[in-house]
Amino acid sequence: MEQKKHNGWGSTFGFLMAAIGSAVGLGNIWGFPYKMGANGGFPFLIMYFLVAIFVGFVVMLAEMALGRKTGKGPVGTYYELSRRYRWVGWFGVLSAFIITSFYSVLGAYCIKYAVLNIADIFGIEALGSAGMNGAEVFTALITNQPEGMFYTFVFMFVTAAIVMGGIKSGIERFSKIVMPVLFVMMVIVIIRSVTLPGAEEGIRFMFDFNLEPLKENFFGVLSTAGGQVFFSLSLGMGIMMTYGAYLAPEHNMQRDTIVIIIADTIVAIMSGLAVLPAAFALGGEGAQLAGPKLLYITMQNVFDSMGKFGPIFGALFYILVVIAAVTSSISLVEVVTKFFIDRAKVKGKEPKRGAVTFWSCLAITALAMVVAADGLGSNGLWIPGQKVFGVGAWNSSWLDFMDAWSEGVMMPLGAFFLCMFVAYEYGMDRFGEAISLGGHKFRARGFCSFCIHVIAPIGMLMVLYGQLTSFFGSTNLALGGIALVIYIVLAMIPVGIAQKKGYCDSYQVMGFFLFSALTAVVPALVVTMCLNDRTKYLAK
Repeated sequence: MEQKKHNGWGSTFGFLMAAIGSAVGLGNIWGFPYKMGANGGFPFLIMYFLVAIFVGFVVMLAEMALGRKTGKGPVGTYYELSRRYRWVGWFGVLSAFIITSFYSVLGAYCIKYAVLNIADIFGIEALGSAGMNGAEVFTALITNQPEGMFYTFVFMFVTAAIVMGGIKSGIERFSKIVMPVLFVMMVIVIIRSVTLPGAEEGIRFMFDFNLEPLKENFFGVLSTAGGQVFFSLSLGMGIMMTYGAYLAPEHNMQRDTIVIIIADTIVAIMSGLAVLPAAFALGGEGAQLAGPKLLYITMQNVFDSMGKFGPIFGALFYILVVIAAVTSSISLVEVVTKFFIDRAKVKGKEPKRGAVTFWSCLAITALAMVVAADGLGSNGLWIPGQKVFGVGAWNSSWLDFMDAWSEGVMMPLGAFFLCMFVAYEYGMDRFGEAISLGGHKFRARGFCSFCIHVIAPIGMLMVLYGQLTSFFGSTNLALGGIALVIYIVLAMIPVGIAQKKGYCDSYQVMGFFLFSALTAVVPALVVTMCLNDRTKYLAK
């Protein structure tokens, strides 16, 4: 099969900035630093690197190589190259769609905080903090449904405008400008953060050489490191396969993959230095050190404690975070857009990127409005599964519900089946040819073969187990597993039958199951209600 010809990246630098921008997101800022400190500090960093090398490298390389080989997104790539795994591409597209619908809300909150701090600089009381602390500002935001929905619309509008510009004139141009700016802004914030009185406690928390967490729960720490690598590098959601579709043959993907992994890790550490020292120094007793509360409550309290210079550093910090969020969201939207572009080409039509992006973003925005109106579960909206299951980590809000089924289930499964496809159907010979396009020798062939056959699949199963345990809890893990199996069967059986009979292709069949895949509510609730009704019947 020959390399498909397509318009793509204008330069290696532009591609790297876009890929690194996709990897650098909100999870790096509020997740990596705390996980590193809570799981041993420097030993966790070493374990993170090992997982990134033995799992992250081969999965990312495989995604980019297959995308470049076909010039298509996840669905189109699997449909062209595979017979048994054609359905796997849907995990990437659906994950990207769902994740963008709640990620845009978190990005919208960051815009609000940037506006708030800028307003405090210029004394605009109507838009400023009005003397409220971080917790009060956050509560007022998530319970104000029109405001949350407005900023969500703004965030999606910016994202859509960039993606409409295309790869070279939109995503690449934006990334080449904002990523260096993000780096400079981060250095400024780090300098201020580490020079605050008491900042050394935060630095010590991150980098302390503590082996106790590894002794007490080695596999738990390993699973945490694997999960952070997986999500930090944007694996399993179709991004790298989509970006790889625009790569020219002369790109050295082995080199580029290493650069992306190293750069993402450096930025994650820098994010920690920008956040945790300040949080320890000025966050106050009981300050949240991870998750959304770190970003929206603790850090706002930190800037409030800086006096007249606080709003300046606050505006700088939240603009930085908005940039990180947008560079991730444009990559997610491009995955969805690329699917419809590929679909139009299959039908022999000339795709119109502007129209495709508009309708894709409109659909995402509609779902995002539900998340924004829900306000992280604060506004009393109906949330799937609460009446049957009760409130758990997977359904305490619409955001958690979507996160559980996209990042918790579909992404790890997508990466696992990618390894299965390359190892046991596509083969290392054809994979090596995809890597070697443009004359680049596949120097890591032996290493990649061992990892993709053995290490990476095991790593993905560990990540999946960690995610299921995190969202559903050990007592509900079996029930979550049943729902997951039914979900996979529902997706696979009709696709296999329809393709075998020749009645239709996977695009048409999966369209019927789109709603079920988007929410995963059908398999989860059917199994749960059946088991619940059976239990009540037996109890009588």
